[in-house]
Amino acid sequence: MDVLWAPWRMEYILSTNKDQGCIFCPGKDRTQDEDRLILHVGEKTMVMMNRYPYNNGHLLVAPVRHVASLDQLGPEEILDLMLTVRRWIDVIKREMRPEGFNVGLNLGRVAGAGVEEHMHFHIVPRWNGDTNYMTVLGEVRVIPEHLKQTYKKLLKRFQSLDS
Repeated sequence: MDVLWAPWRMEYILSTNKDQGCIFCPGKDRTQDEDRLILHVGEKTMVMMNRYPYNNGHLLVAPVRHVASLDQLGPEEILDLMLTVRRWIDVIKREMRPEGFNVGLNLGRVAGAGVEEHMHFHIVPRWNGDTNYMTVLGEVRVIPEHLKQTYKKLLKRFQSLDS
């Protein structure tokens, strides 16, 4: 029997508000940012943690505006999106010291987009050996740090860069 410990899943399973709109549309109320794992909302771009990460520090960077593809963005939005990706890679580098990154964009369900109606980039920090025997033999991914702990570390690092 395979057992995967994922304590944050129970909150999702028992949640009654699974269909309360787009997870990437931040809205104006910032009081729920920590619960939603939103790290930053700027004028054009927002950053949140992936609730079901491939690795610790797996971030999602999306335009604030609800759009499905790059061709719906203006030049200023595209520039802000890419600068935000670059900035958060730097935040992760400083806080978590990964040895590399996977950065990508899945457009359309067939390409792997879980939320295809609101485009978003994935930033996945990588370490040598992070795909270990559990993934290879057991088809189980081990996430060694709780999401809330990673959230607090990354938010603190991001805020320290602004000062």
